Amino acid sequence: MKRTFYLLILLCLLSFKWTFAQQITLSDKATISVMTCGAGDVLYYSFGHSAFRVQDPAQGIDVIYNYGTFDFNRPNFYLNFTKGKLIYSLSRRSFDRFLYEYELDRRWVKEQILNLTPKETNEMFQFFEQNYLPENREYLYDPLFNNCSSITGVVLKNQFGSRITFKDHHLTEQKTFRNLVHEFIPINSWGAFGIDLAFGGITDRKASAVEQMFLPYYAHEQLKNTTIDDQPIVKRERTVLEYPEVKKGSIFITTPLFWFLILLGLVIAITYLDRKHGFRSKILDFSLFFLSGIAGCFILLLWLATDHEVTRFNLNFIWLLPFNTYMAFIVSKSTGFPKWLKTYLLVALGGIVIIILLWTFGIHAISPLNLFLMAALSIRYLFLYNKIK
Repeated sequence: MKRTFYLLILLCLLSFKWTFAQQITLSDKATISVMTCGAGDVLYYSFGHSAFRVQDPAQGIDVIYNYGTFDFNRPNFYLNFTKGKLIYSLSRRSFDRFLYEYELDRRWVKEQILNLTPKETNEMFQFFEQNYLPENREYLYDPLFNNCSSITGVVLKNQFGSRITFKDHHLTEQKTFRNLVHEFIPINSWGAFGIDLAFGGITDRKASAVEQMFLPYYAHEQLKNTTIDDQPIVKRERTVLEYPEVKKGSIFITTPLFWFLILLGLVIAITYLDRKHGFRSKILDFSLFFLSGIAGCFILLLWLATDHEVTRFNLNFIWLLPFNTYMAFIVSKSTGFPKWLKTYLLVALGGIVIIILLWTFGIHAISPLNLFLMAALSIRYLFLYNKIK
């Protein structure tokens, strides 16, 4: 009975809190800002962060509306991420709590106060409150086209329509989505290697000024070059927390390049010994075929069986042949090879040549790290081709 009573009290308080929020009219001193935060030292913090701040000192209001909230404990989180059905949500919290996290991580925070009238400020505040309702706060996340940073431009455009102009004269060159990602994640890292392997051809097109806002740093720069009614949208800017950029260096022995060099060296050495002694290392062949085939299957699944935009038109399956998964069991045998095996090996070698040509002519980008894996596969393909009679 007592437990039920406390629950009713809690529900009443929550209901009152929302009703009160609906009735609030911000004072003329209220401001709305875009907060931009520096990158962190883990992969999902590598690009920084963006959020909105609503502040009204006359009424003691100082809250952050954060579109970058996700929950690792949500049912099927990793499965939904793989399928392209990852749900993010809008959260609301005090500015002090928000800032405390960045103080702990020693990440810089900058604030751009928007050039809005009191009426526009109130309308935007009510928009955030409406968007924060449980039935409205969730959205389908996309790493390039719908994230906490790209939503900054979407919100402004939805609120002010044609009055908002996103100018692009500050951009000295047009960059692809992949190029932009590489600015924040070193190429010789496992994160960049995985991204380059999984991202498809869509990431190799040039990103417009507005599309570049998927990165908080570029959203911050874009707002400096955005107008409302031909006036700058940013009234003033200040640094809230000042820390140096997080360095993303790593120990060489933990990088993909180190391990791929080791792998290539082993393949060369084992192939030399196999050739010298007339042997064939079936375990090596099985491993290379099976793992490359699994990678190819995963690439095709990301393209054809998920809702991800960024993984479409991924031509890496041309050299990471999904059929290699089956071929691994064929080449693990000592005898009884099918007659078409030599033809298959030529096709596999041809796939490697084709993807390198596509990369060379700028049609489809690949990570340079893949060249070491291609070399390892090519060596064994050629060895098998010459070994089979």
